[in-house]
Amino acid sequence: MNRAAKNVEPRILRLEVSGSPGRLDSYIVSRCAGLSRSFVEKLFEQGRVRLNGMLVKPGLRPKRGDAVEVTLPPPPQSSLIPQDLPLDIVYEDSEVLVVNKPAGMVVYPAAGHPDRTLLNAVLHHCPELTSTADSLRPGIVHRLDKDTSGLMVVAKNNHARENLVGQFRARAVQKEYLVLVKGRLSPQEGIIEAPLGRHPSQRQRIAVVRSGREARTRYRVRQYLGDFTLLEVVLETGRTHQIRVHMAAIGFPVVGDSVYGAGSPYLSRQFLHAFRLGFRLPSSGEYREFTVGLPDELERALKAITGNV
Repeated sequence: MNRAAKNVEPRILRLEVSGSPGRLDSYIVSRCAGLSRSFVEKLFEQGRVRLNGMLVKPGLRPKRGDAVEVTLPPPPQSSLIPQDLPLDIVYEDSEVLVVNKPAGMVVYPAAGHPDRTLLNAVLHHCPELTSTADSLRPGIVHRLDKDTSGLMVVAKNNHARENLVGQFRARAVQKEYLVLVKGRLSPQEGIIEAPLGRHPSQRQRIAVVRSGREARTRYRVRQYLGDFTLLEVVLETGRTHQIRVHMAAIGFPVVGDSVYGAGSPYLSRQFLHAFRLGFRLPSSGEYREFTVGLPDELERALKAITGNV
C-alpha cells in the first residue's frame, strides 16, 4: 500500500513578500524548496497562484508585504511509493540524512521518471517522511541533476526542513564540486558572474541572459591534466545547470556534457561530482562537513582521458 496516499488534499503555501523579490514566479521558486521553475509555471497556468487574493501573471513584480498564496495539487499517489533501492548513507541522525547520490538517479518523481528515484529510496528508509508538511517532495531541500553524482542532505522532519531551507536561503551551505573541463583554465582561481535564465529559443536549456537571475560560481584549479583541467568549484548561488552553463560560457566546457559541453568517448554523463557538503546540523547547530571521493566511472574516465591507464 502507498503510505503517501493518505494525503490527497491540496496543500496551500502562504508567503509574505520580503526583500527585493523581482518576478513573482522566480520569487516562489527561491522561497519554496523543491518546486522547480517549470512546475511553478504550471501552477500559474492552472490558476493556483494568487497575490493579495487575486489571480496574477508570473512576470508580475510583487511589493514588500504582499501576500502570496500557492495551492499545490496533491502528488500523484503512484509517485511516492517507498521502494527498496540502494542508498549510500554517509551520515544520519534523528533530523537529517546525508546521502551519496549516484549518477543516473533522478532526485524525485517527475514526468518521465515516475519512480525508482532517490526520494522513493529515502521513503523506504524513512517512512515517517510521509507525515511531514511537504507532501509533494518530502524531505527534499535541494537537488542534483540526474547525471550529477555526489552529496545531498535530506530533512527527516518539519523542523529540519525549515532549518535547512533557511540555511540554503542564507547561502550558508557549502557545496563544492569536482569538475573536469576541456582546456587549460587560467587564472588558477576565479569567480564567474553571469545571470542565468531560460534559453530564449530552446526552453529546455539554460543560458546566460541579461534578464536572468544572479549566478556566481567560484573555481580553483586542482590539477592540469594535458589539455584538461580538474577544478574544485564552489556554488555561491544554486541555479539550474549553473556549473555546466558557466563553464561553457567562458570556453571551458564540462567533459562528458552532451548538452552544453564536450562529449567524451569515455563518459556517458558529465564529469561533475558534488564531493563536499557543509551545513549546520539542525539538531545541535554544529557545523559539519562531509566529503566523498570520485565514483568508479569518473576515476576510470579520468585515467583514460589523461592517458594514465
